[in-house]
Amino acid sequence: MAAILDLPEAALAFVYLVAGVMFIQGLRDMTHPRTAPRGNLISAGGMALAVGVTVLVTNILTPVLLFAGLLVGGAVGVWLAVTVETTEMPQLVGLFNGFGGGASALVAGAEVIDMFGTGSFGVGVTATASLAGIIGAVTFWGSVVAAGKLHGVIDDSAVRYDGEQIAKAAFLIVAVLAGLHLTLRPPLLGSVPLAEWVPSYWVLIVAASILGVLLVIPIGGADMPVVIALLNSYSGLAAATTGFVLSNSVLIIAGTLVGASGLILTIIMCESMNRSLANVFFGGIGESGDDGEEMEDIYEGQITTTSAEEVEMILDVADRVVIVPGYGMAVAQAQHAVAELAELLAENGIDVEFGIHPVAGRMPGHMNVLLAEADVPYEKLRDLEEINPTFSQTDVVIVIGANDVVNPSANTADSGPIAGMPVLNVGEARTVIVNKRSLSPGFSGVPNPLFAQDNTNMLFGDAKESMQELLNVYKENH
Repeated sequence: MAAILDLPEAALAFVYLVAGVMFIQGLRDMTHPRTAPRGNLISAGGMALAVGVTVLVTNILTPVLLFAGLLVGGAVGVWLAVTVETTEMPQLVGLFNGFGGGASALVAGAEVIDMFGTGSFGVGVTATASLAGIIGAVTFWGSVVAAGKLHGVIDDSAVRYDGEQIAKAAFLIVAVLAGLHLTLRPPLLGSVPLAEWVPSYWVLIVAASILGVLLVIPIGGADMPVVIALLNSYSGLAAATTGFVLSNSVLIIAGTLVGASGLILTIIMCESMNRSLANVFFGGIGESGDDGEEMEDIYEGQITTTSAEEVEMILDVADRVVIVPGYGMAVAQAQHAVAELAELLAENGIDVEFGIHPVAGRMPGHMNVLLAEADVPYEKLRDLEEINPTFSQTDVVIVIGANDVVNPSANTADSGPIAGMPVLNVGEARTVIVNKRSLSPGFSGVPNPLFAQDNTNMLFGDAKESMQELLNVYKENH
């Protein structure tokens, strides 16, 4: 089957190099919100160039099948981009991570079969393909479980059981042994029938797939931001490994960039939670805590409730207000009402900023994305290190659907799921307004003493409804 375009090897390598440079520049631009849209376009352009040239020079499938695949994939991508809500972006990112890992595992397996059929067997390539298969399968099924937990179709509590570490180790050993069998048997025994050799790869895939499920099932919702970042790194590593299998430079570059950036982000997220990677995978944080009624008993007689009218009066005499968003804001899709309220406060001479915790929400940067969607100026967003020293000079803090990231017990507890975790010290402000549906704890299951502080007022209710009511009251009086 003839290729559509006959390019010399040097020309193809140059095109791949250009695409790789575009990936690097795109990633660099995405480090700042102002240049991030341009970075996305540059990176997408680099991928379009790499895929387009690969399609034109390949001779594996007919042009009709290749372009049909691109058309179907592109249509699905556009449909997802248009229909998926911003609040559901974490699980979509998780699925994309999984698709990358799954594709790498399948491509590596196809290359193994093709290599056997042509007789161009190489121990190094087969070993690399085995590694790509293990990482890719773990990434795919781990990402499916993570997305399911984020979307609520799988219980997001930490599922623990006796012997779980032994089970994980057993499936990892099976996958590694299958990879060794795949790699070493042909050169040791000479000609080996395809039916006796290649099935080792599928044993490897099945074992690694079960391992991926077992790795993520015991991890609770509190650790999902770290899991998403780590699975992103895995998908890049799988792609880069597959690039070595195919001797494809652009895949190596793209995969290495994704793998390295994902690992760096994972480390940052772990530091923000005072956690280690080993602790995330083997600790079991995120188990379901007490419900709202049980929390009522803990805080009995200590809770001060408020209303939108009272909050409006408090804001009337404030000079500085800090808004702290959390996952509750994302679930209720309250970001637009919050943004409009912040704009009105600013128009009335109040200094308004947003305090953003690195792990607020369900994925890295979740709050930033939501607020950007609502046209909140990036200059108004302050990270934990910037905003914490200013709380003691803040008149009012409005906490919207956040819990663990504002729990002061993290600073005082000697042990527990959030002990030592850096949190936003909102309790230092003169007045704290906490908007939540109930007194239930966050994913960590740890009660939050902030709710019972003398300077805290609880505004119970759905975040969108509560913020819209507050916005309406504020508009009526100004």
